[in-house]
Amino acid sequence: MSVDEKTVRRIAHLARIAVTDEEVPHLQGELNAILSFVEQLNEVNVDGVEPMTSVTPMIMKKRQDGVTDGGHPEKIVQNAPATEDNFFLVPKVVE
Repeated sequence: MSVDEKTVRRIAHLARIAVTDEEVPHLQGELNAILSFVEQLNEVNVDGVEPMTSVTPMIMKKRQDGVTDGGHPEKIVQNAPATEDNFFLVPKVVE
């Protein structure tokens, strides 16, 4: 797969990057080099290789999923400038 001038300009447009006419050939070469490297990776035999999310084996730490009463709501809202029935009151911003 190779990238042409039109594709370079489209990629630059999508990335919101200003590209001059002089920069297009250089970027075209860079993108083609990247794509050729990716094509080389397709030649690697990965049969029997397990997918991994990390280079070191790790077990995700999990906490016990338990229902709690949420603590003490009156302590949570005690520093709020305005409250009502243990809820925060905020000024109206949409009319």
